[in-house]
Amino acid sequence: MKPAQGPGFETQCIHFAEDREANFGAAAPPLYQCSTFTYPDCEQFVGRAPGNGRYDYTRVGNPTTALLEKKLAELEGGEAARAFGSGMAAISAAVLSCVRAGEHVITIDTVYGPTRRLLSEYLPRFHIETTYVRGTEASDFERAIRPNTKLIYLESPSSLLFELQDLAAVAALARSRGISTVCDNSNATPLYQNPLALGVDLVMHTASKYIGGHSDIVAGLLVGSRQRIAALSTMEGELLGGIADPFSSWLMLRGLRTLAIRLERHERSATQLARLLESDMRVARVWYSGLETHPQVRLAKRQMRGHGCLLSFELRKPGREAAFACVNALRYFGIAVSWGGYESLAIPVEVPDPADGRRKWIVRLSVGLESVEDLKADLYQALTVACGAQ
Repeated sequence: MKPAQGPGFETQCIHFAEDREANFGAAAPPLYQCSTFTYPDCEQFVGRAPGNGRYDYTRVGNPTTALLEKKLAELEGGEAARAFGSGMAAISAAVLSCVRAGEHVITIDTVYGPTRRLLSEYLPRFHIETTYVRGTEASDFERAIRPNTKLIYLESPSSLLFELQDLAAVAALARSRGISTVCDNSNATPLYQNPLALGVDLVMHTASKYIGGHSDIVAGLLVGSRQRIAALSTMEGELLGGIADPFSSWLMLRGLRTLAIRLERHERSATQLARLLESDMRVARVWYSGLETHPQVRLAKRQMRGHGCLLSFELRKPGREAAFACVNALRYFGIAVSWGGYESLAIPVEVPDPADGRRKWIVRLSVGLESVEDLKADLYQALTVACGAQ
């Protein structure tokens, strides 16, 4: 007889940490939509402390949010998690928990735009410097390390050109130098990648994306060791106040119930569209981490179990006008930021080519849950409008 295995990812999303008997048999957990919690007497109020089974104030903790945090910690293989009111609140808390005035950060050139603004425009007022590297080789980070480097911030795959970092190699390098590591895992999700298992210290999710899944919340999450999460919850979490409100936490719990099945559909449709674009003579290049032609396909297969909804492509007809014409002609893809919701989205973006630094216009797609045949036809007609018949 084979030894019993633990529950699968989908089962954990639905059942882990749930207590239906305590909630009168309710299939969905209750929403504790309150700011403060009362005590039966002064002795218990004065003696209140974290972890004593009581809650105090929702900025510190809330039962609905606590259930979400337990589930995310379990799914990422971490000891604890902290939910925030936005992805940027989580990113800011993660970074600030790792660095002090006068210290140094290393991150990738293609890091998420608002993260780059935090590092380049806000943190310099505290004399915190950042070095940007390509990041496709662990040696890129090693060459950038200084005596005062305290954080390597990773985002794999990155959100525009989907380049990967070797998470295990970079985490091992950082640990050997006493440097903390944070990885934005929003693109892969805990279904497809677990950076903590590869040695990363903290994992971040912009939960507005796949975890919420319905484009109706703004939220963020951090997962890591119990010690790290407790420290940043007490300092950056409580004092900066960027908490997830209970209703957003309840909506994220709802989103988790369908996360795996949504991601499977996202990946299947995105892969078909990426291959369609690769075969179209009007397209110069396609970036998608799930393609066999991805330059880091071996690394992707080693550290990822699947791929999401994001892809980008460059038209053979260069420039802003062609990219705008293509996006404007799309019928089923809304023009909007964000991604990972049920709807398809597209934006034109100007990016530097990692090979030579020259700026080029690309189109980034977030492939939603519509009929893939409708999305294929929509893309084909938009390419015809922008570039003519194939």
